Amino acid sequence: MHSAIANPQADQAQQHEHVSLPQHRHHFATPEQQREAGSFGMWLFLLTEIMFFGGLFFAYLLFRNWYYDAFVTASNQLSVPLGAVNTAILITSGFFMALAVWAAEVRKKNLLVLFLVLTTLLGFAFLGIKADEYHEKYEKHHIPGASFDTSQFINPAAYGLSEKPLAPDAAQKTQLFFFLYFAMTGMHALHMVLGLGILFWLMIRAQRGDFSSGYVAPIENFGLYWHFVDIVWIFLFPLLYLINRHPLAH
Repeated sequence: MHSAIANPQADQAQQHEHVSLPQHRHHFATPEQQREAGSFGMWLFLLTEIMFFGGLFFAYLLFRNWYYDAFVTASNQLSVPLGAVNTAILITSGFFMALAVWAAEVRKKNLLVLFLVLTTLLGFAFLGIKADEYHEKYEKHHIPGASFDTSQFINPAAYGLSEKPLAPDAAQKTQLFFFLYFAMTGMHALHMVLGLGILFWLMIRAQRGDFSSGYVAPIENFGLYWHFVDIVWIFLFPLLYLINRHPLAH
């Protein structure tokens, strides 16, 4: 008899308990659990990325140790000023991404959109400079393959260079440097392109207010990804561009 009697106050309290953000998925007990699961998944993904790039770094260091002179000569073909500018651009973009995370957490929609836009513009600036560097390598025939040209390394004086000439067999090893250069910077650039696509998606959602109600997990997780991309380049720049800035005894 008593169980059949409705209790309006209890019903309202139960309904209130289940009120959550629209982004809350039913298979998570609470929004906080969903947020923690997403963050944990992102860290696992970044761990796999660290192992992937770690393999490339190991291969590069191994071959650099074996063919040091060839790697130094090939590295001197890279533009240190352009590499330094790109480093500054990425560090600045990481700063704006950190500000975007802050803006999402304090629910400042306009600032969030602004910081996402600035991060995107700097990302495009980085890729523009990198494309210019790639074009220069294409013009000099320094792209690994059948058309790779070693004449600059065998007879640098003919090109107005003050480099130490390499023997023909050693000059061939410069192709290995450029193979690793394009593999490592190319994979980094691919991560940048994917990141820029996600940034456009985040900007659209931020503009319509999806992150103005306390739901900031996508911004936080993407911030982790973008900072990872920054850190990878911070390792790539000295490894590829600054080999002989502090000569080693060989």
